[in-house]
Amino acid sequence: MKTYFLLLLVLLLTACGGGNAVAPVGSYGGYNKSKPSPAKVSSTKPPSVYKVRKGDTLYSISWRYGLDYKKVAKINRIRSPYNIYIGQKLYFKSAKIKSTATKTKKTTSKKTVKKAAIKTSYSNKALVWRWPTKGKVISTYSKSATGRKGIDITGKSGQTVQAAAAGKVVYSGNGLSRYGNLLIIKHNDVYLSAYAHNKKLLVKEGQSVKAGQKIATLGRSGTQREQLHFEIRRNGKPIDPMRFLPKQ
Repeated sequence: MKTYFLLLLVLLLTACGGGNAVAPVGSYGGYNKSKPSPAKVSSTKPPSVYKVRKGDTLYSISWRYGLDYKKVAKINRIRSPYNIYIGQKLYFKSAKIKSTATKTKKTTSKKTVKKAAIKTSYSNKALVWRWPTKGKVISTYSKSATGRKGIDITGKSGQTVQAAAAGKVVYSGNGLSRYGNLLIIKHNDVYLSAYAHNKKLLVKEGQSVKAGQKIATLGRSGTQREQLHFEIRRNGKPIDPMRFLPKQ
């Protein structure tokens, strides 16, 4: 009889999952293979103080945190052409403004970093946009989803990446996490565009580019497949590129 009860207890435990909670498939946020997991990107919330590093520009710093470079310059009393230097402290709230106007004079020293802003003669007239490369759009813009502040266009390694509109290059490098080899072009005082994950960058900071000019080759730097990540920002805020690009 004792053996019978022990056997019955074992059967009951087995039916209950052996003491372990067995959740239904797909519950509790379980990974669904039919839907790709969202891309993980570093936080875009700006710190209270940012210390300028080698390769930084005012544009790249503002881009990293989704801010308007003009506002960041105003808060820190940085005047055009917006030069910044290694070790300089930047603030993103006006409550902690320090006299950076005097400090920016040190940009002629050995600690000078890349020029943050380049004056352009382009007006704020309506821009005519074109596709930055040929290929299928594999990820679209989302205002709320993390890591989808632009579009991803698949392509072949080494194919042409071109300027979506005329402007000047204000960042050329790989200092922004998860963007890989990145170019940022200033089109006027309102619009900037970015081209990420390039294999090779073909233009330098301060260089003027024409609409359709070859500026890079498509690659997979900072990502796991050959693709171009393309963004358009208006006054520092990401907007849907598909609203501006012509129909394919």
